[in-house]
Amino acid sequence: MQMARFGERHEIDKKGAIDLVTEVDVAVERMFRSMIAERFPDHAILAEEMGGAVAPPAGPCWIFDPLDGTTNYAHGLPIFCASLALEIDGVPEIGAVYDPNRRELFTAERGAGAFVNGVPLRTSGAARLIDAMLVTGFPYDVHARVDEIVGLFGAFVGRARAVRRLGSAAIDLCWVAAGRMDGFWESDLQPWDLAGGALIVAEAGGRVTDTAGRAFTSRAGQVVASNGHIHDEMLAVIEAHRARG
Repeated sequence: MQMARFGERHEIDKKGAIDLVTEVDVAVERMFRSMIAERFPDHAILAEEMGGAVAPPAGPCWIFDPLDGTTNYAHGLPIFCASLALEIDGVPEIGAVYDPNRRELFTAERGAGAFVNGVPLRTSGAARLIDAMLVTGFPYDVHARVDEIVGLFGAFVGRARAVRRLGSAAIDLCWVAAGRMDGFWESDLQPWDLAGGALIVAEAGGRVTDTAGRAFTSRAGQVVASNGHIHDEMLAVIEAHRARG
C-alpha cells in the first residue's frame, strides 16, 4: 500500500507542529492489527497511530511502525519503511524492517544473526570517528531546542568524516547494520522507531546503548548504535556536549 499511494496527494493530519500522519499510516496499521488479531489474538500490540502497551507487558508484544519516515513520504522523498519487532517479556526476539523503495527486507532473530534479503549483514570496520560516516535525526520539538540539537550535530560534524540526516530512524539503524553507516545517535524516539532496527544492529555485530552508554531498551527513547569500534568516541562527544550545555 505504501508504494501504491506514493507520489499521490495525501490526507495529512498533524499530531504536532511538524509531526505528520497520513491516511496510509493509519490504513497499514489497521491491516496489521487485523492480521495479528486473527493469528495471535492473545498477543499485545504497540503501534504508532493507535497506541497500545506502553510499558513492556508480560508475554508477546508486537511493536510496529506502519510508515517510518512519514514526512519524507508526504513530500515524495523515497526514504521510508515499515518497522516491526516482537518482544517477549520485554526482550526483543525478532526484528524486521522493509524498505519498499530499494526492495530490501532487513531481518534479525536474537542469537541467529541479521540479514538483508537473506544475505548476512555485518557492521563496518571503521576504527575511528574521523573515518566514520554517521547518521542522526531531529526530534519533533526541534524548534524549541535548536541550540541543543544542532549543537550536538555540529559537535559530531567536527569529529567525523561525514554526518547525514535521512528522516527514518529504522532505516538509519539498518544502514548501520549493513555497514553503509558507521554510527547513529538520536533522542526522543518511540519504541516503534527503535525496536526492530536495534536488534538488527546488535545481531549484525554492532553495539547498541542509550546515549549515556547504559543498556539499551526500546522504551528508553534514545539510542547510540554503531559498529562497536567508534562507540566510545561517540558517547564521549555526547557527554562533552552535555557538559558544555
